Amino acid sequence: MDHSRAPVLEALAAYHAQGQLPFTPPGHKQGRGADPRVRKVLGDAVFRSDVLATSGLDDRTSSRRVLEHAQALMADAVGADHTFFSTCGSSLSVKAAMLSAARPHEKILVGRDAHKSVVSGLILSGMHPVWVDPQWDPVLHLAHPPAARSFETAFEEHPDAQSALVTSPTPYGTCSDLSTLAGICHRRGRPLIVDEAWGAHLPFHPRLPTWAMDAGADVCVTSVHKMGSALEQGSVFHLQGTLVDAAVLKSRADLLGTTSPSSLLYAALDGWRRQMVEGGHVLYDHALALAENLRERIEEIEGMHVHGRKDFCGPGLAHDLDPLQIIIDLTGLGISGYLAADWLRAHHRINLHLSDHRRISAQLTHADNKHSARALVDALRDLAAHAPTLPTGPRVHLPSPAHLRLEQAMLPRDAYFGPTEDVPWHKAAGRITAEMLTPYPPGIPAALPGELLTPHVLSYLRSGIDAGMVIPDAADTHLTTIRVTTNNN
Repeated sequence: MDHSRAPVLEALAAYHAQGQLPFTPPGHKQGRGADPRVRKVLGDAVFRSDVLATSGLDDRTSSRRVLEHAQALMADAVGADHTFFSTCGSSLSVKAAMLSAARPHEKILVGRDAHKSVVSGLILSGMHPVWVDPQWDPVLHLAHPPAARSFETAFEEHPDAQSALVTSPTPYGTCSDLSTLAGICHRRGRPLIVDEAWGAHLPFHPRLPTWAMDAGADVCVTSVHKMGSALEQGSVFHLQGTLVDAAVLKSRADLLGTTSPSSLLYAALDGWRRQMVEGGHVLYDHALALAENLRERIEEIEGMHVHGRKDFCGPGLAHDLDPLQIIIDLTGLGISGYLAADWLRAHHRINLHLSDHRRISAQLTHADNKHSARALVDALRDLAAHAPTLPTGPRVHLPSPAHLRLEQAMLPRDAYFGPTEDVPWHKAAGRITAEMLTPYPPGIPAALPGELLTPHVLSYLRSGIDAGMVIPDAADTHLTTIRVTTNNN
C-alpha cells in the first residue's frame, strides 16, 4: 500500500478545491454562521474542515470508499487484519470489542484494574464479569496488570468464560505478558481483548514494549489521542484472526457509535498513520533519548525518585514498562501527589498526567522536546525547594490489597439499573453500590455497581477526597452520600 497517501485528508483538500456549497449539516456552513467570538478562539480552519463525512468528503453511497481506504492503510501500517476508526474515543471501542466477544449473561474474564469504560460495557451488556486481580506491590502501594497465570487460573475455575480482557499498558506505563496471555486464551479457543489505550506508539519503535497485535491479541483498542497525534476522542481498534468476526465487530461499533462522525477526527487519525509510517522510528529515537535524559535529571532532585524497570518489573510485578511515562515518587518530599499537581499548575502552568497519594506522572510523546523538558525540570526543582513550606494535607487511608478488593454481590447491570437510594457515606458499609466510584485520573473504579462496600474502601475514598482526590462519576462528587441498591436492605 502507498503510505504517502492520506485518503481523508486528500478528500478534504478536494472538497475545498472544488468549492462545494453545502445544504447539509453542520449548520455553521464552513464557519459562516459561527459567532466571530468563537472563531477567534477556535480559528476559521476548524470550521472550514468540519464537513459532513457522507455527502461531503464522500458521496451519498460512499462509493469512493474514503474511510475504508484510510482504515485499510492503518491496518497495514500496524500489521492488523482490520482496523476501525472511532470518533467516540476508546470508551466506545472497548465496549464494541466486549460486545463482539461475549453475549449478555455470559462470562468474561476482566482484570480488576480495568478502566471505567469497561465497567460501562458490563453494565450495558449484562455480562457476568470474572474479576482477575492485579499484581499488587505492597511497598509502593501500586497495582500492576494481572499475571498471565492468574488468567489461566480464572479460566480453569470458569471454563465457560467466553473471552479475556486486560489493560496494558496501564496509565503508569506497566505492561502485561501479552504473548503468554494470548497463548492461554487461544489454547481454549477464546479471544483476547487488550485495552491498549496508552499504547498508540508501541508499533513504531522496537525499544518500546511489544504491542498487542504482535503479541497475538485478537482485538486491540488504542486511544491515538493519548500518545499519538490524533485529536481528542480519536481512537482505533484493530482485529486479527478469526476468533472475533469482523462483521460482528463492525456492527457492534455501529450500534454504539455516532451517525455524525467528525471529519476532523478522521483526518487527524489518517495523518497520524502517515506520520508514523514515514518517520515514527526517528521521532521515537528522539523521544526515548529525551525520556532517558529527563529521568536522570529528575532523579538528581532531592526528595524525588523516578520509577523505572527496577522498581516496576520482575516476578510478581509488571512484565514490561513504557519509559515515556515518567512516574515520580514524592515520598521524600513529604507531600501528596494531589498537592504537588495543584501547586505545579498554579505556579508554573504545568499540567501533569496523573497524581495519587504519593506520586505524580509526566507523559512524554514524540511531540516533546528539550524546551518542554527543561520547563518540567525547572518546575520540579522549584516544587522541591518549596516543599518544606507546603502543607502536608490530610493522609489518605490506603487499605491493603485484601481490604481494597470488594465482593461482587450483584451483576453490574442489575445494580446500576435497579432501585436505589442515597445514604450517608459513613452508613454505606455493607450496602451494594449502584454507581461507579472512580478516582480520576487514571479512571479505575475503586468500587463499581454490584460490589459490596466496606469500611476500608469507604475510608480510603473519603480520606482521598479530603486530600484532593477527584471522583467525578459519583452522584455526589463530594462523597457525603453514596448511591446504593435497595435490594439488600
